[in-house]
Amino acid sequence: MRKSISLLLFFMFCSQLFAQNKTRKPIDTIGFATKAMQMDSVIKRIDRTYGTYFDTVNKLNMPGGNTAFRLAVCPHDDYMYAGFLYRGVLSHIQAKTVVILGVAHKAKKFSVEQKLVFDSFDTWKEPYGNSTISPLREEIISHLPKEDYIIHDSLQQAEHSIEALVPFLQYQNRDVQIIPVLVPFMNFDMMEKFAFDLARGIDTVMKAHNLQWGEDLAFVISNDAVHYGDEEWGGKNYATYGCDSAGYAKAVNLENEIITNSLLPVPDTANIHKFFNYTVQPGNWHEYQWPWCGRYSVPLGLLTGMYLCEIRGAAKLEAVKMGYSTSIEHKPLPVEDLGMGKTAVATLHHWVGYAAIGYR
Repeated sequence: MRKSISLLLFFMFCSQLFAQNKTRKPIDTIGFATKAMQMDSVIKRIDRTYGTYFDTVNKLNMPGGNTAFRLAVCPHDDYMYAGFLYRGVLSHIQAKTVVILGVAHKAKKFSVEQKLVFDSFDTWKEPYGNSTISPLREEIISHLPKEDYIIHDSLQQAEHSIEALVPFLQYQNRDVQIIPVLVPFMNFDMMEKFAFDLARGIDTVMKAHNLQWGEDLAFVISNDAVHYGDEEWGGKNYATYGCDSAGYAKAVNLENEIITNSLLPVPDTANIHKFFNYTVQPGNWHEYQWPWCGRYSVPLGLLTGMYLCEIRGAAKLEAVKMGYSTSIEHKPLPVEDLGMGKTAVATLHHWVGYAAIGYR
């Protein structure tokens, strides 16, 4: 009997301890940095190799010196392939609180769709110590209709698309607080509803705390562009134009067409819907038309930003294209000596596109 009571007390203590602080652990410890030493070295190597390029981009696109983005689209692939674009666009996210809209790659496994997906973690384990979840998360959720969202820790724990971005945000602001939101399979009508509800809830919370958009709170949308090739895509063939240099050029041309025609210069419903039609199969919103994994996170995030502009009477979002690249366009950043590496090959038969766009 005494032993049973002792065990019961022990389990109660453990449960109470867990309830006091639920910490999400990293899922990808190869492609992304998990230690401060790794992150410090990655940043130094990126700045040494690409600093001049981004100095030019910044001077060309932001001559007035207004460098704070209210919203940004950022890749989430391995740092060795796309790290320089993370650095270029996320260095302009200066707010302490960042709402990160991520891709729900594992949504089908968990049978989740047509919902905004939040979690109940208190902190996320990051290179410079645990990153705190903003207390504004619960306030925002409280202003959402119940049918708009679910709390799903297992899906959030299994997903890498948000955790990829946080070390870069934490590097420049150790006190950054995040609000992770995953965007699973969703049709466009539902996106518009959820985006409006989310924008209205965020506006209510911002007004209650006198927060300024871009200065105190910002949005980041996690996204990788095209997934191309005929190898190592789970048996699927995404090589629309073939796997030679001519096919690569055609695919990149379409990528730039999508970016130019639907993501630049000012997001509006027509352009955002155009992006959805480029990337999602007509008549079947569960399937790719052109395989961007951000086919749901990007339009929902841009719609949310567009509606927030309207609700707040703020100036429309203005796009700044920070760059486009692919996993085979540049020499990979050396990271193997840091205990990092790649999670996929990069060849003409298997490559990924990356778009980095800021909205001020």
